[in-house]
Amino acid sequence: MTVTEDRGVNTVDWRELVNQDVVKAHGTGNDFVVFTDENGEISLSADTVAAVCDRHMGLGADGVIRAVRASELPEGRKLAEQDPSVEWFMDYRNADGSIAQMCGNGVRVFVDHLVREGLVELPQGSQLRIGTRAGIRSVARTDGGYAVDMGPWSFMAGEDARDKGSDAVVTTDGLSVPRPGLSISMGNPHTVVALSEDDKLDRLDLRHAPVVSPEPEDGTNVEFVVPVDHEDTEVGRIHMRVFERGVGETHSCGTGACAAAAATRFWGGAEAPDRWLVDVPGGVVSVTFVPAPDGTEHVVLAGPTRVVARAVLV
Repeated sequence: MTVTEDRGVNTVDWRELVNQDVVKAHGTGNDFVVFTDENGEISLSADTVAAVCDRHMGLGADGVIRAVRASELPEGRKLAEQDPSVEWFMDYRNADGSIAQMCGNGVRVFVDHLVREGLVELPQGSQLRIGTRAGIRSVARTDGGYAVDMGPWSFMAGEDARDKGSDAVVTTDGLSVPRPGLSISMGNPHTVVALSEDDKLDRLDLRHAPVVSPEPEDGTNVEFVVPVDHEDTEVGRIHMRVFERGVGETHSCGTGACAAAAATRFWGGAEAPDRWLVDVPGGVVSVTFVPAPDGTEHVVLAGPTRVVARAVLV
């Protein structure tokens, strides 16, 4: 990050994004700086992303989303060859500037940006196919926001995790002893830890990254969950807090909500419901498990989005 002196005040040099129009938006508190680079002309550096996401000297965000035509990026062109309807690619970066494969809340914010900017037409009830580093995702516009087919979930440790019910041990501040965790892939890595009550969830200190052993090669997001007893037996409910790799604790994590619901449903056994409500500090998202034609089980994430500001970086 470059810092220059302007009349005695430290100011950030945004480098590639000087004079760029951006939008600040969030999905259940998971917030992003979003901008359009239709022809892929801007090469984002990690330093620039980190500067923009800085909550004291930047705009503040959990990540940056660049909307670019799929034809302008190698990853996008590959997906467009598979499905010519894929016109737009979500280039997502974590707050520390690292490249991320997927962000469930970010997908909804990304598609809402395309709609608001007039880059696509998406009437309520219709679907849009977009490209991400985790593959093609289908997004439907709903009455209360957007629903995303996040693709199949899977155990990161394979059948061994299915047999044992866990594949890792997680240590974090606020827990007196290490806890077992179950690692779930949603196109990106997650490790889910079950707690018995909300007080234990509230006492967690997530200012520092939980220690996961063994740790996946590329790191992992860590979700802590508490199942909630309620009257509707057709819909499960959990409370969740999450530490996102490359970001820290966030108010919400879409792929994390999917992973948390998948792990909790697995632990619940054959009678566990297929639809879940996930309470996060930033609101509520819904997670639904649906069979796919290829025999896998897909996860549909639904929730709201909100634009809070428009700005020009100077």
